[in-house]
Amino acid sequence: MHVDGTFTDGWMRRFAASVSATEAELTALDQAAGDGDFGTNLMAGLDATLRFLGDAPTGPADPAGPLRAAATAFLDEVGGTSGPLFGLLFHELAVAATDAGPELTVSALAAGAGGGLSAIRRVGEAAPGDKTLVDALAPACDALRSCDRKGDPRKALSRAAAASWEGVRDTAGLRARRGRASYVGEHASGVPDPGAVGIALLFSSSGESVTTLAPYLEEPTPAAR
Repeated sequence: MHVDGTFTDGWMRRFAASVSATEAELTALDQAAGDGDFGTNLMAGLDATLRFLGDAPTGPADPAGPLRAAATAFLDEVGGTSGPLFGLLFHELAVAATDAGPELTVSALAAGAGGGLSAIRRVGEAAPGDKTLVDALAPACDALRSCDRKGDPRKALSRAAAASWEGVRDTAGLRARRGRASYVGEHASGVPDPGAVGIALLFSSSGESVTTLAPYLEEPTPAAR
């Protein structure tokens, strides 16, 4: 099965379905660690993405098209802090996909995600351990870079998803040093970072839609590791 424009179109639609199904949980997390609007902002960006894709459908030969639509939606249509950061990640993924041609490759995914991480860190000045979305994106990038560059992009994205959820769970034990959560101090202790959850939802949605966050936020049993 080709990892082409049909795949990236479906990826963005599954991401929208995942955020829609978990928006209440995202809001609850953000109410504990921020101002409670993260799920709403993420959904606004994805609603705009789906609208753009409906107005100007992209074909199988253009895997960058749906990623470019998401970049435009999040950079131009979403306020707050997280929207533009997701926009930067989608922009870098779209640039890498454009360079790759009609089929998405592991190399393009690694380059795009890595470019997005660099852009987000440059703008947000966040580092791993600051309890932000960087704590999920950085391990996802490491996972993509560790994959066979000529391997199956779907398997690479699955590994990135698993790595990003590990990063999400780790954020529960961190004290926020960046973002809105840094203002609430110990109040956010034990709460996974909502932005990190959003990143993990993105990579997980490359395979299937997520319907509830609970199984992903629990620490895996030793047998399941």
